[in-house]
Amino acid sequence: MARDDEDPSVDAKVNRSVRRLLTTILLFLLLLAASAGWAYSGFPGAEHLGFYQLKPGQAAIVLRLGAYERTESQQGLRWHLPSPFEMHEVVNVSEIMRLEFGVRGGEAEVDDRVKHESSMQTGDNNIVDLGFVLQYRVNDAFQSRYGVAEIVATLRDAAQAAVREVVGAMTIDSVITNRGEVQIKSERLLQDIVDSYVMGVEVMEIELQQAQPPAEVRDAFDDVVAAAQDANLIINQSKAYENEVIPRARAEAIELTESAQAYRDSRIAESRGEAERFTALLAAYRTAPEVTRKRLYLETMEAVLPNVEKVIVEPGAASILPHLPLGAANRSEP
Repeated sequence: MARDDEDPSVDAKVNRSVRRLLTTILLFLLLLAASAGWAYSGFPGAEHLGFYQLKPGQAAIVLRLGAYERTESQQGLRWHLPSPFEMHEVVNVSEIMRLEFGVRGGEAEVDDRVKHESSMQTGDNNIVDLGFVLQYRVNDAFQSRYGVAEIVATLRDAAQAAVREVVGAMTIDSVITNRGEVQIKSERLLQDIVDSYVMGVEVMEIELQQAQPPAEVRDAFDDVVAAAQDANLIINQSKAYENEVIPRARAEAIELTESAQAYRDSRIAESRGEAERFTALLAAYRTAPEVTRKRLYLETMEAVLPNVEKVIVEPGAASILPHLPLGAANRSEP
């Protein structure tokens, strides 16, 4: 009976313990949800609890007691240990940034800085006005923030140094006419410089805005360029004429050579035939001299007198049979 009297009190204590546990868990979940919503909404003071949000294209540098711990790049709600144990700094790693050098928006905007940035010396000791625009982005958040003290100023100096070095190795004509070569070489050189400085920056493009001689000598330079273009035009026309005449002359030379060789071969063949004919006649003459002599005589007379009527009379036959030129009379009739 005593145990039956104690059971209700034990059950009540267990129920109260379960309720307290459930209440504690519920309060903890509510507090956690409130903290997450507080941080997500950007309410002042949420970042002191270690909550922060990363948008697309952003990265966060997390420092633990002032030392580099990690870089977070996954977007959304993030968390680290509360301050001052850990702190973070958000860096935009997707934005394409621009730096202009010697770009002239108008005559009123041309100042000493623009003139200094655009005036460059070429390899043939000429001065060229060369303005350009640098496009870059951050590819390493930690290096871009802590690699150098003044990243923009350092990048400006490095870009000018790279372009001036490339221009200084070329002639003024090459700089003006081969702007693509200047851009490619400058981009490669600047990227090498940036990598050596550990700046965490990727060079996207160096775009040349203008490449021309100074205004004081621009007219003279235009005359030189026009003369060079005329010279190139004449040279091209001469080469075209050369390419037309030389193949035709070579073809004619080959034709004449082949004709001469054919004539030579025909004359040699004809001469050999005559020689062989003479040899055959000689052999026949040696066999029958009289007959061969008479045949040769008759053939020669036939060749000498092709259109003359010929009558062959045996010796002593003229006194017996008179000759009547009937054939000649018949030919004379109309």
